[in-house]
Amino acid sequence: MTMTAEQATWFSDRFNRLVSNVDQVLLGKTFVIKLSFAALLSEGHLLLEDFPGTGKTSLARAMAQSVDGSSNRIQFTPDLLPGDITGVSIYDQSANDFEFHRGPVFANIVLADEINRASPKTQAALLEVMEEGQVTVDGVTHDVGAPFMVIATQNPIEQAGTYRLPEAQLDRFIMKASIGYPDHASTVRILEGAGVKAHETILPPIASAQMIIEMGALARTVHVDPSINDYVSRLVEATRSSSEVRLGASVRGALALIRTAKTLAASNGRHYVVPDDVKALAEPVLAHRLVLDPEAEFDGVTASSVIAQILIETPPPSDRQAV
Repeated sequence: MTMTAEQATWFSDRFNRLVSNVDQVLLGKTFVIKLSFAALLSEGHLLLEDFPGTGKTSLARAMAQSVDGSSNRIQFTPDLLPGDITGVSIYDQSANDFEFHRGPVFANIVLADEINRASPKTQAALLEVMEEGQVTVDGVTHDVGAPFMVIATQNPIEQAGTYRLPEAQLDRFIMKASIGYPDHASTVRILEGAGVKAHETILPPIASAQMIIEMGALARTVHVDPSINDYVSRLVEATRSSSEVRLGASVRGALALIRTAKTLAASNGRHYVVPDDVKALAEPVLAHRLVLDPEAEFDGVTASSVIAQILIETPPPSDRQAV
């Protein structure tokens, strides 16, 4: 079944209402909010690399309130253990059995704050739940429920005492984005509301958790022309053949680009994907998956600049088959 034009209009209206709701808290960051909800509705996870005090926690809390769901914040530190995230089994003497106590990962929106400050073993505790939506403790599997999304953050300027995320884990994040500082007008509006603390702001729910699941399923039915699949494939292959890249984007990256492009198309009221959807998402979806050549990095080349050059050199499809 393919999404209809009427369904695309309904999806766009609901999506934009969600974005507008969160925009009350995260002023002037509409595009980042759209990316966040696109990641959620594409059943993916978001990595935010940003400076302290830019509203990362507020974004996660506002998203959870908007979808009438739960949110938890995990502060990653060097002494954090995997069980502190997933939960542990504790022996209950009265029942003569082990009882599982759920960890903070059991929530709809989980903020993994400063994820690179924890050891690789603790970081790896998120791999299963990010890929399969479940955790396994003492041989028993526990479903975390749906919708489920991890918003992980890392500080780009403080690298002392941190553990760089391995490429396999970076590949689990469907997107990487940056909130950045607000513009002048937004900063003035924030200062005008300085009397209200961020955690005191309560947003009304715009969609139920079940509706988010249904919207995600609906987004998967957006039409993708074969020429768009060919375009995405050529973009991904170009990252692998670039002389400045040691390791290019994986097939998982290509799938992520198609999935998010479908969601973005629906959010714009279309029941089909166009090349501009792919172009808009290529950098946040693919850049963090690239491993640059050390000499290129020394020369100041960035993954974002590589993606930008590839978009210029790779021609998009010029026409589209009828839907």
